[in-house]
Amino acid sequence: MKIICFGDSLTRGVSFVKGRLKILKNNYPKVLQELFLNNNKGQYDEDIQIMNKGVFNDNSDLLISRLDRDVIQEKPNYVIIEIGGNDCDFAWAEVAKNPTDLHEATVPVERYINNLKSIVIKIKEAGITPILSTLPPLDPVRYYERITENFSSQVSDWICKVGGIEHWHSSYNRALKKLAEELDVMSIDVRSAIKWAGDFKDLISDDGIHLTEIGYKVFAEEIFQKLSRILENDVRINMDQI
Repeated sequence: MKIICFGDSLTRGVSFVKGRLKILKNNYPKVLQELFLNNNKGQYDEDIQIMNKGVFNDNSDLLISRLDRDVIQEKPNYVIIEIGGNDCDFAWAEVAKNPTDLHEATVPVERYINNLKSIVIKIKEAGITPILSTLPPLDPVRYYERITENFSSQVSDWICKVGGIEHWHSSYNRALKKLAEELDVMSIDVRSAIKWAGDFKDLISDDGIHLTEIGYKVFAEEIFQKLSRILENDVRINMDQI
């Protein structure tokens, strides 16, 4: 059985450590693989292979462009889709330069949702089961500090105009959850799992958006718990059809 983790730097396993971005060895797909290896009590007839197809700085536009190569051609059984953090981001240098102007997100929410819909439909048409991950939370205080550090406090008034970082980020997550309901696609709420797991300083790295090793472990554990139930249910259905 093959499961592909398809997404951006949060799938790849990027973290902000000692002032720079680095890829953690214990990213969520790797931890997920270990959880399946350590907890397979004979309920699956075959080994479960987890593939990490996360790419740094990806958004839903870019995800579509590599869907065939990284997902369809691999012929997995399931695909876990985690995307949106870069879609809802802004060109902060432009915002700082022109703080009184209107600015669009990298991928406006309407296009983001249309992209996700296209991805889900194409995956289903290929006979693969798509699963949507909610957006892992950001730490608005530290994210705001990083933005103003890099692009000056000129962006602060403009950020208030969009309702604040957390509100803006959450609006994409709400749209994603609504789409999952409309398309009757399984979604896994890693956002809530991480929010309830403890102090953000332990779970989210200093840039306010990428997770720490502890945060990625929580991410993987939530995916494992929900995905295990899906797999067990599918095994039962297949047994009933024999």
